[in-house]
This record gives sequence, C-alpha cells and structure tokens, in this order.
Amino acid sequence: MLGRQKPQRSLFEAEVWPHRVAEDSIYGRMAAVRDVLFVDDDLAEMYCVENGRPSLPPSLMSGVLLLQFHDGVGDEEAVDRLRYDLRWKVGLGLPLDYTGFDPSSLVVYRKRLLKHGQERYAFDRFLKVARTAGFLPDKIRQLVDTTPMKGAGAVQDTYTLLRKGIRRLLKAMGFAVPEKRRGLQANLQRYLESDKKAAIDWADPQARAKELGALVRDAEASLDLATGRADDDEVRATGWLLTKILGDDVVAGEDGQAKLGEGVAKDRFISWTDPEVRHGRKSSSGRWNGDKIEVAEEPVTELITEVDVVAANAGDGKSLIPMIESVEEHLEVNVEQATGDTAFGGVENRVECANRGVDLVAPVAPLRDPEVDKSAFQIDEAAGTVTCPQGQTTKQSREVRDEAGRKVKQFWFDLDKCTACPLFARCVQGPKRDGKCDGKPERKHERKVGRTITLNYHECTLRDARKRQGTAEYREKYRERPKVERKIAELMEHGLRQARYVGRKKKRLQALWTTAAVNLKRLFKLAKGDATRIKVALGTISTGRSAVAMMNA
Repeated sequence: MLGRQKPQRSLFEAEVWPHRVAEDSIYGRMAAVRDVLFVDDDLAEMYCVENGRPSLPPSLMSGVLLLQFHDGVGDEEAVDRLRYDLRWKVGLGLPLDYTGFDPSSLVVYRKRLLKHGQERYAFDRFLKVARTAGFLPDKIRQLVDTTPMKGAGAVQDTYTLLRKGIRRLLKAMGFAVPEKRRGLQANLQRYLESDKKAAIDWADPQARAKELGALVRDAEASLDLATGRADDDEVRATGWLLTKILGDDVVAGEDGQAKLGEGVAKDRFISWTDPEVRHGRKSSSGRWNGDKIEVAEEPVTELITEVDVVAANAGDGKSLIPMIESVEEHLEVNVEQATGDTAFGGVENRVECANRGVDLVAPVAPLRDPEVDKSAFQIDEAAGTVTCPQGQTTKQSREVRDEAGRKVKQFWFDLDKCTACPLFARCVQGPKRDGKCDGKPERKHERKVGRTITLNYHECTLRDARKRQGTAEYREKYRERPKVERKIAELMEHGLRQARYVGRKKKRLQALWTTAAVNLKRLFKLAKGDATRIKVALGTISTGRSAVAMMNA
C-alpha cells in the first residue's frame, strides 16, 4: 500500500533546531524544496493503493536514493546517515530521533523502480524543472562523450569460465539433484561436487595444457547432453555461452590438442558473475573490464540531458543518433548542434545528422600518412579520374561493395608505374608483383595492381567535413567540447567510475540517479540560490499542484 509523507511537523525536526548545515549546500537547498522535491503520487502506480501495510513514502525513498548516489555510499551507510548525519536529516526533513529503516528497503525500492520502468524518475523530473524554469530553450546544442565504467563482477580466466560453465549447464539440466546423477560420467560429476580449481601446478605449462584439454572435452560432453533441450531457456542460454567461450578462447594446436588462442576475440565473454561485462579500450594502453557510460550535456546550462550505460566494446559513434532522439523525445526540444570527438565524426553520423537538421561538429579521423592518404589524391567523380600526389592519373575502375553492402567505385593504378614511384613502399600495401614481400616466400595471391582508391558512399560529405575542419568557425564551435569532459569528471567524483551492481539495468539506474544529483546541484546554481524559482517549477510539474499554489505555500 502506498505510504505518504506526513504533513504534520514534529518538534524534533532538524530544521526547527539551530544547526550548522550550510544553506548553499546540496542538503540545505534540498531542505528548502523538500515538500515538493519528490511527490508520493508521482509513483503511486508502483504500489497497491488500498491493500497491505503502508510502504515507506516513495518521496522519502527517492530523496534517500538521491543523497546515497550523491555521497557515493552503500545501503547500510545510507541508513546510518539517516540516523546520525544532521545534513541528511536537514535535507530530507527528518526528525532528530528518526530511527531509519532496514537497508534491504533500498534494495526493494530500486527493484520496484526497475520493475515499473521508473528508473528515470528523478533524472527526467529535474530536466522538466529546467524546462519549466526557462533554463533550457526549445532549441539546444549537445556535447557528447563516453567514459569507462568498471564492472562489479569478477573477471575470470578461460579455465574458470569453462569450469563454471560446465557446472552451470549441468545444474540447468537438473543434475544438481543427487538422484539424477546416476549414469552421469564420473568426470562430469566432479563439477557438481566441487567448484574449486584443479589441484595442479599452475606454473607448469604442460600441467595447464593437460587441464585445458580435460576441460574442453568435458565442456563438449556437457553440450552433447544438452542437445535436444533447446526448449529450456536456461539450458539454451548457458549452452550458448559455453559454446562461445570454446569458440573465442580455445583453438586446436598443430598436434591437434586444445590450446589457448592468441589475441582477444572482439566480443569475448569474461565473467559468469556479470555476463554483460566486456573488455573495453579507449587507447592501446587504456583497457578496462566493465561497461561504458555515454553522456550528453547542454553547454550553456551545463545540464546533463542524457546518460546511458552500454557495452564496453560498443563503438562510441553508434550512440550519437539514439542519444539525440532520446533527448528530443524526453525534453520535447530540437537538437540543432552536436559536438563530439573523432569517434562521433563518422560519415554515416554526418549524413544522418544532416538529414535531421543537426550540425555535427566532430573531427574527421586523423591521417596516418598525409602524403599518401586518400585525401592527397585528386578525385574528379564527374570525369571519372583519380590523380595521385606524383601526378599519375587513372581512369581504371570497377564496382565493389562497402561494409554496408552498397555499391561504390574503386580506382586502381598500374603496378608498373607504382613500383617506379619513390613513395611506393608507403603508398602500396601488400605483396609485390614478383610474389615476394620483405623477403617472404612467394604467396598464392600476388598483387597484380598498384595503389587502389575506394570511394566512400558519401565521398562528398567526407571531403567537405575535412575541408570545414580547417576553418575558424569550426574551431570556435569545437572549443566547447572540454565542458563535457569536466562534467564527466564530476560524475566520477560521485562514484560513477565503479559499478555498484551486476546487470546493465541496475547500472543504468545508478548512472541516472547519480546524474540527477549532479543536475540538481546545477539547477540551484542556475537559479543563483533562489529556491523559490526551483520550488515553483517543481510544483508546476507535480501531480495535483500548480505554480499559484506553490507561490502561496
């Protein structure tokens, strides 16, 4: 049953007694608007209105959740602060003798928010306040960027992944029950009896190789047992992941024995604790295990207009259009400009933004070798010619397909002319015509043409973007981009670098409520300490309240 905050004030309320909590702190400012900061009726759909015991008021729980993510504390510490921290008592309007509640109530409340799709409640509410108060206009600009989020689940090696995968698959098939193990191979029964690593000398390569071979054989035997049980969702999902581990991590050696493959598969599975986490990389040296946070910020107000958690190995540029669409949908605004780094400057994003009327300010990928890069070639699509930096011109071309399966034109130069060029070693990649390259033996597929130039499906768009990048107008617009990096740094100060939960839905809730706390602080700064302006906006968007009623309150 829905519980509500009691309007009756207590003699022991923290605000009644003299205190040292600063009025310009987040706690003091929350106290000034606490009666409308969150409204119980806004979340009434999450509760049974008539039956059961009254719940803890959702307005109170929302306030606790907001301060919990603002201060970066766990559930038990959050409840302790409710009991003993005067700042929390003032901010939430609690009496000095408030006894708190069990920390598990916060777990239940978060689950309830997720179940009813209300994880964006505080985040969207404060952005509506910004719109109502006039801080956000109808047309806005966006700064976008991403940052790593370290996972809370244990990252496991291949041996552990296989062992635990076999154990999970056997349990999913019902072999956890002792009576059902009859007839199960003895080597498979041991996975159900113990989940410990094998007692071998892990420093011995031969011992490791032997253990890997045994694990692979047992994994294949378990998958054979699972054949024909595709109607069971758990068996199917676990079997698929176990198959993926075998495919990503294990290869057959020259002797036919299983061995660990070299390199890392793009979408490698790394944890049974949190199956969604992946290896992420921002640079050749900056790798992490977990997820990735996407952030969009409005540069004038410095409010975060969108935040999301995606796979660590997801490309940054793919998130641009969905973020713009989400901002326009939730805020009812038009995004007229988006600014991001090179990852967001792909040609597909440029075309889509142009179609949507969005000015994309993002650099084109840097040139590895400007002297022989495609941009150094003179391309005349009307005449059907391409001229290289050394003055050689070709009309030879053919149609090929790009990564999206679209037909594009590819020009090539004669190998004889390219071989005589002083830039040949830098310009032409692959084996030479004589079948030898860098002293290596003759290859089956030798190169028969020189340099090739493949036109982009949107070649003109790419060329115009590179030309615009050198203008003063572009540099002036791009100068705003560091603002979003500073805002991300502020989010990290509130604990968003480390995931608190397992599962991307819960991590998204963490990101949204942390961002809501940061946005609330920014709203009070935009109002220049005038709590009345924020209070009126909160009252305007609240259920059953009006701006006039708030002014009279």
